[in-house]
Amino acid sequence: MIDQSKRISQKTAPERSARMVETIYGCKWSLTVFSLLAKGINRPGEMVRCVEGLSTKVLNECLRKNMEFGILEKTVYPELPPRVEYGVTAFGQKFLHILDELEKLQQEMDAPG
Repeated sequence: MIDQSKRISQKTAPERSARMVETIYGCKWSLTVFSLLAKGINRPGEMVRCVEGLSTKVLNECLRKNMEFGILEKTVYPELPPRVEYGVTAFGQKFLHILDELEKLQQEMDAPG
């Protein structure tokens, strides 16, 4: 007879966070956007001008996905002409740290030896 206190239940992947990582990595522009933000480029027009092949439509879709997950936040300034800037949230900082760790793990896996 197995002691009930020593039983371990089957572990499953965290559904929401796994979907979030998959969606962000699946978006070919998300990592580029994070890199731009890290360099202080936080306005959409400037992002499009800095990255060859990035369209406004695709950028807006990428930014929207990241805002839905709570990784990025949008600041709209009450000015004319309108000014919009994006930034990484506190949660986003944690998430980006995890992505950095995944990249390090990939580099270890790719290293010869």
